[in-house]
Amino acid sequence: MAGRLSQRAGRLRTILLALTMALCGLGGFALLGAGTASASAAPLGGVNVLGIDVGVRTGEIDRAIDQAQALHAKVVRASLNWAYLEPRAAGTLDPGALAMTDRLMSDASAAGIRVILTVDGSPCWASSAPAAVLAKCSTQRRTQASAWPPQNASDYAAFVAMLAARYGTRLAALEIWNEPDQANQLYFAGPNKAQRYATLLRAAYPAIKQANPNVTVIAGSLVGYNGVFLKALYAAGIKGYYDGLAVHFYSLTLASLRQFRQVQVANGDTKPLWLDEFGWTTCKPLSRSQDEQPCVTPQVQAANLGDIFRSLARTGYVAAVLSFQLQDTDGSDFGVLTARGARKPAYGALASVLAAPLSGRPPRTTVRLRRAHGGVVASGSGPVGDYIQLEAFVNGSLRYRATFTLNRFNDYTLAIPRVLGTSMRVRVYQLWAGPGADSQASI
Repeated sequence: MAGRLSQRAGRLRTILLALTMALCGLGGFALLGAGTASASAAPLGGVNVLGIDVGVRTGEIDRAIDQAQALHAKVVRASLNWAYLEPRAAGTLDPGALAMTDRLMSDASAAGIRVILTVDGSPCWASSAPAAVLAKCSTQRRTQASAWPPQNASDYAAFVAMLAARYGTRLAALEIWNEPDQANQLYFAGPNKAQRYATLLRAAYPAIKQANPNVTVIAGSLVGYNGVFLKALYAAGIKGYYDGLAVHFYSLTLASLRQFRQVQVANGDTKPLWLDEFGWTTCKPLSRSQDEQPCVTPQVQAANLGDIFRSLARTGYVAAVLSFQLQDTDGSDFGVLTARGARKPAYGALASVLAAPLSGRPPRTTVRLRRAHGGVVASGSGPVGDYIQLEAFVNGSLRYRATFTLNRFNDYTLAIPRVLGTSMRVRVYQLWAGPGADSQASI
């Protein structure tokens, strides 16, 4: 499932995060961590599709890959339920589940698409769940016992090594489990999460490399942008046991990537990031939020997807960008297709950026000024994903600075303190784009 569950919907409200005022000549400032590194090629671009699990049918897999190919996807991400493929004992694979996985891989290969398999879900025989939870484990469906990591990491390592040997570089990557830092216990349950995940990773990585050294291994699948869990993983010894780190950032996607990267670099880690989950749900006007994310319109979803892909197209430390998800499901409207398969506006927007990822850039942040209540009110709109910086100049001197977020429709309205008067020049820009992409207005 998605990392969106861990991020508060309120973070997309227009909130004032920091401001400074000085009435006597404020000098310039350094914008740390803003902007992007240049890259000779765009990150792998793609979309999340349905996973390999109980109840998935061959026709659904065929249609998903056909749609991904029509979107010009270079990569798809699919969850693979370990318990579905190896339900009864180590080394005993379910023939139907294996055939389903083979079908996904062969369909994708024929379409020129590589696959990220996110492998999680402990079988009943392997789960470390307490006895009371394990008693309710089933081979017919996912249960809470599946969320507990395996009792023996070597069992998981042997399974992912089998996948590496079987599918080789048709895999874009093997992703080791899903969201171990997620607080809701749906994906990686139990205590000592960082230590237990590190144990799993340290077993899986060498086993995969021994099976096929050319298979990429991505770790993390993290939702925590502040790096606290990542630091715990470093302390548990994960460095050297992955080729990249997967992240799932739904709110303030660009700002989260920048902050996470800073934590990496501060800890001597320069492995690339794989943003393989992010997106927006088109549940407006029926709801205000879904899975703890604010509902937006189909038009806003389309604009946001295009803007994030374009913002990241030249970011050297991001290896892949995959939207969540291809198609809506019951209670989840994050797809670029409706549950019945109709195309939303986001389908065309995603197809456009995947076909030509280095073409175009996100729009600039705009600003309009008006006098009201004895002061000046600034308003406008901007691209999604990061904080907005506003600066007000009086008589040529910078006198006020505010950093804030856009609302869910990518708009803002901000009253500038009346003490500055009603005559000024104002400029705004998104931190990721930097001051070179500013807009200005005077009144």
